[in-house]
Amino acid sequence: MKPDILLLQAIVPALEARLAETFTPHRLYAAVDKAALLAEVGPGIRGVITGGAVGIRNEMMDALPALEIIAIHGVGTDAVDLVHARARGIRVTNTPGVLTDDVADLALGLIIATLRGIPAADRFVRAGEWEKQAAPLTRKVSGKRVGILGLGQIGLAIARRLVAFDCTVRYHSRHARTDVPYEYMTDAASLAHASDVLVLAASADQGQALVTREVLDALGAQGFFINIARGRLVDEAALIEALQQGRIAGAGLDVFANEPHVPPALLTLDNVVVLPHRGSATIETRLQMGQMVLDNLDACFGGRPLPSAVA
Repeated sequence: MKPDILLLQAIVPALEARLAETFTPHRLYAAVDKAALLAEVGPGIRGVITGGAVGIRNEMMDALPALEIIAIHGVGTDAVDLVHARARGIRVTNTPGVLTDDVADLALGLIIATLRGIPAADRFVRAGEWEKQAAPLTRKVSGKRVGILGLGQIGLAIARRLVAFDCTVRYHSRHARTDVPYEYMTDAASLAHASDVLVLAASADQGQALVTREVLDALGAQGFFINIARGRLVDEAALIEALQQGRIAGAGLDVFANEPHVPPALLTLDNVVVLPHRGSATIETRLQMGQMVLDNLDACFGGRPLPSAVA
């Protein structure tokens, strides 16, 4: 009998077809009556596929008595209680490495789009304004001082790309690194103060907000903020206020505190670029991520070591 797998979010159709060859998938994300589906299939569910931002609540974990593995289709583990999973004997896996380039590319795209005002310029042309007046000037990207908050695998990939733009890179992480040529700053506020652009690339496992009112004020009226990490690592209310009051120059945001809800105030500002959490959203990377999920499931039910276990 094929193991029953509960999908809390969609995966690319090609991978879902492969999943169905070996497992019996149950698409909770698409169910009209989720409670009824859980009541029906919950007792037999042996695996869960979820996303880094979606995770799984402890109550749902406990409602699946046969659960053996939570396969995260992403890197972040912050939305899964790893301690609770270990106590239940449930394995947790993710898909590290394969999305690094996509997220770093998107960070660069957000920097360029935000500083050069590309979305606003697109709207300007579409509205017929170019025939009436010149578009406003924007900011140069090359040569900027860029601070990276969180110099892990993704932060490092962003830094390498910025060097090609002749940018000066500084960073702050939990610990200084000895294997990079970039200047280490002792805290987020001092990093922001020394930056024209502040990029948040930290792990969400840190929990608390890293970009606070103090950090935004240190970034200043000429500074730009870019977030490709997690929305909850930012004091979103303070960010909105800083943007509205011109205490920072602009922001490029791929993530938000309460996705898919985006605060309406952000949508009214031309100096803000907003994306629907697109960091790893390319066909190539999603196929690789999905294959890693399948490999982890196969290994778990085949009694083999898990390729990317985190718990």
